[in-house]
Amino acid sequence: MVGEEGAFVLGWDEVLTEEELSVTLKVLCMSEEEFKEYKEQDGWEDDSEEDENSALSNEALSRLKTPCKKLLHDSVLLTLESYGADLKAEQDLLNNKEAYEKLSRREQQALHVRYGQKRILHQLLELVQ
Repeated sequence: MVGEEGAFVLGWDEVLTEEELSVTLKVLCMSEEEFKEYKEQDGWEDDSEEDENSALSNEALSRLKTPCKKLLHDSVLLTLESYGADLKAEQDLLNNKEAYEKLSRREQQALHVRYGQKRILHQLLELVQ
């Protein structure tokens, strides 16, 4: 359902793998009866109007139904827990010139990537609260 990587790609303004996330949320938030019907129909029929309205911009994420928001919120928290340090610790390291300069170039780049990822995840948490 999620694809080979098993992850969704989030950007600052929207979900970049919106189709995968949209379908996954719909399926995971279905009742048992709705899921049986979904399986019997081999998924949903193509509905271009629904697809046009399902773009997962940040605004659209904040308007998701409560069960979908909770699922996303809990997933983001689990993802954030998988990191060794929290957002504040990463920001403190970035702001500490002496400590930052002691890092290798590769460690500095990794720090920037982690920090950016965590900022996006925190933004998503705010959108789905």
